[in-house]
Amino acid sequence: MLVTIPGKSDITNTLDRISPYIHNTPILTSTLLNSMFNCSMFFKCENFQKAGSFKSRGAVNAILGLSESELRAGVGTHSSGNFAQALARAAGMLNVPAHIVMPENAPKVKVNAVKQYGGKITFCKPTLAAREEALEQILSQTGAKEIHPYDNYDIIAGQSTATLELCREITDLDIILCPIGGGGLISGTALSAFYFGNNIEVIACEPAGADDAYRSMLAGRIIPSVDPNTIADGLLTSLGERNFPIIKKYVSKIVTVNEDSIISAMKLIYERLKIVIEPSSAVPLAAIIENKIELTDKNVGIIISGGNIDLAGIPF
Repeated sequence: MLVTIPGKSDITNTLDRISPYIHNTPILTSTLLNSMFNCSMFFKCENFQKAGSFKSRGAVNAILGLSESELRAGVGTHSSGNFAQALARAAGMLNVPAHIVMPENAPKVKVNAVKQYGGKITFCKPTLAAREEALEQILSQTGAKEIHPYDNYDIIAGQSTATLELCREITDLDIILCPIGGGGLISGTALSAFYFGNNIEVIACEPAGADDAYRSMLAGRIIPSVDPNTIADGLLTSLGERNFPIIKKYVSKIVTVNEDSIISAMKLIYERLKIVIEPSSAVPLAAIIENKIELTDKNVGIIISGGNIDLAGIPF
C-alpha cells in the first residue's frame, strides 16, 4: 500500500497491475461540439468503465494492494453509489465480502448494482456523520478492512490511470477539465497530467450547490460540505485530507456551474456523443457552456466520470 503521494513510477506500475481487470476506455470527439465552442475536445469516457465509472480503477488497485490476512474478513466503505459498486465488484473478483454503507436516498440504480455485484448493504441517514458511524460499527463487528472512497493513496493512484491513458493517446493536450467531489479523481488526474503531459493545465469543475472544494481552495484549508444540493449526486462529498494538498499544488483553479448548465451539458452529450452519462460527468462541459474557461483553439481533455444513472430520472 502507498503511504505517500503517488510518484510517476507508482502510476505506471498501477496501470500495469490493474489493466487485466479494467477497460482502457475510449476517447470520443465531436466536430459539432468543437465548432460550437471553438476548441478541440477529447472526452475520456469512463462511463464505459467496469461498474460504470472511473471508481473501478481505484477500487481494483486498493484491493490488489491488500494482503491475504487483510482481506480475510472482507472490506468495507461508505459510498453514495459509484465507489460502492466498484468496491463490490473488485471484492467479488477475489471472493471476499464487501460491506457497503449507503445513504438511504442513494439512487436505486446504484443500490441495485451493488446488490448484483454481491455487496452487503447497510443503509443510513444521508449525512457524512451517519455514514462514518455506521461504517465504524460494521468494521468493529466484522473486522473488515476499510477502503476509503478517495482519501487513500492507492485509490488516487488508481484514478490517475485514466489520465495516463489519455495523455498517451492525445499527446498535445493544453487543458484537462475534471469534476471534483471528494478529490480522488481530480488529484489523480492532476498528478498524471503533471507527470505525463506537457505543461497541461488542470481545472476542477464543481456544482455551485456543492461548492466546498471551491471555497476550500480560496481559504487554503478544507471547508466541509454542509447540506449540498445538486443533481450531480456523485459530487456531494467533502475533500479528503490526502487529496487536498495535491489539489492545491497541481490544480490551477476550481470553477463552479449552475444546475441548468449541468442539465444542458448532459443533453448535449446525449445528443451529440450518443452516450449515457450521469450528471456529475456533465459538470466540465457545463463550465464550457458558462464560458468559465478560455479555451479558444486549445486541445481540451474532458474526463467523463461515469454513466450510472436511473434512465427514468433523466432531467430532460
